[in-house]
Amino acid sequence: MSSHVRWLMLVLALSIFCIWVASPPEFKGVQTEACANATAQQIESLRCSENLEIDANGDGVNEFVLHITQSLGLDLVGGLRVLLQADIPTQNFTGEELAETANNVSRRVNALGLTEATVQVQGRDRILVELPGVRDPEQAIATIQQTALLEFVDFGGLSNQVPELIGREIVTSEQVALRGELSGGEDPLAGRLAHPVNGLPFRTVMTGAGLQAASAVLAPAQGTGNPQWLINFEIKEDFQSVFGSFTGERIGQPMAIVLDGEVLSAPTIQAQLSTGGVISGQFTEQEANTLALQLRSGALPIPLRIESTQEVGATLGQESVRLSVQAGVVGVLVVLAFMLIYYRLPGLAADLALIVFIFLNIAVFKLLPVTLTLPAITGFLISIGTAVDGNILIFERIKEELRAGLALEDALKAGFDRAWTSIRDSNLSTIIICGILFMFGQTPGASIVAGFAVTLAIGLVLNLFTAVIVTRTFLYILVGVFRKTVDRNRALLGV
Repeated sequence: MSSHVRWLMLVLALSIFCIWVASPPEFKGVQTEACANATAQQIESLRCSENLEIDANGDGVNEFVLHITQSLGLDLVGGLRVLLQADIPTQNFTGEELAETANNVSRRVNALGLTEATVQVQGRDRILVELPGVRDPEQAIATIQQTALLEFVDFGGLSNQVPELIGREIVTSEQVALRGELSGGEDPLAGRLAHPVNGLPFRTVMTGAGLQAASAVLAPAQGTGNPQWLINFEIKEDFQSVFGSFTGERIGQPMAIVLDGEVLSAPTIQAQLSTGGVISGQFTEQEANTLALQLRSGALPIPLRIESTQEVGATLGQESVRLSVQAGVVGVLVVLAFMLIYYRLPGLAADLALIVFIFLNIAVFKLLPVTLTLPAITGFLISIGTAVDGNILIFERIKEELRAGLALEDALKAGFDRAWTSIRDSNLSTIIICGILFMFGQTPGASIVAGFAVTLAIGLVLNLFTAVIVTRTFLYILVGVFRKTVDRNRALLGV
């Protein structure tokens, strides 16, 4: 009994945490309405995030951050549809390069937390991006569109001119090679500064393609200054010799860090850099995180421009959403009532486990996060049915053992042990199907299939825990509490 009590305490603690995570933002003290109408300065004094943040030593830097967010799909809350156009002639790139550009855009979108976003190639030179539930359209568009062409540029011999070049747009050898020869129209590199000594493009030493990783970090304050956001980067092994050789030969000379033609900074090379370094540039936290995201996602092989943008309303409408949620609630209540009436005391244990299962799923959706669309909600509701199915297998097995004359403890143990293999195999086979559906959902225009597969698979995995551990815990505790009544009346066990 003591082991089941310990399990009960663990289940209750997990349930309380999941209920808190699943609760609305207002329950956590998030000032939703005030944040929606606040300016950038006012937001700093408001609680606009559900995240659990812990600053243990009070230094203003959170040692632990648990990200909590709920993203809703285009069909539920609308979003943004962006059509991107290749900014170079079609003869200058291949279909494979356009597909790789779309893949990089998709990685950026997913890193923004928009896991249900649709990114698909249209024609020979366009990419369509649909962003569900975007909160900041301008930031999303900027993150997607920027080529994030990071260049380490040779500024040797320009010590006196460096301050004048910071923040200016320059033309480099890599930009010229990337853009190629344009067939008519305005030169996109026109107006950018060339090398002030020889009038030629600045020499690119290495591009962002040589980066292995990039992350934003807050550097401690130096002297009387303020902490600064920096981007730490690591260099791929194939590029270490080139970059290390260059920096080793140019110690004491400036090297520019250029993003999309703009000079971010031009630090003096202090030592040979072979494996990595730091990008500085007076970044804000958002700018540093965005730049690190773009660099991690890879430079876009093809520069893009925005052809059109369109804000999309919820395709289902508020009434359809309300009715869909209402139908789901009614279905859950019917299942709970059926289990309680038909299986009695085990049914009560199953109902309690099912409630834990529901909150556990919602908490996982917000922690990952998973973007909820109507197909995704459908997958979640189906997983509730599979959770009940596992309990039915267990209870029917217990009833068979009791009818065969086994003692109550032996019947309970045999019911869970012998039903486990059936529950495991049935859930595993369905999870395999979910994997196939998810892979199919990666094709253009089929992302809603992936959303359905993800929520169903999550439910199936969690069901392996709740149908066995949680249900077992509740059932053993209930049988222990009502043991005398159960011994006198086996009908409470559905026999």
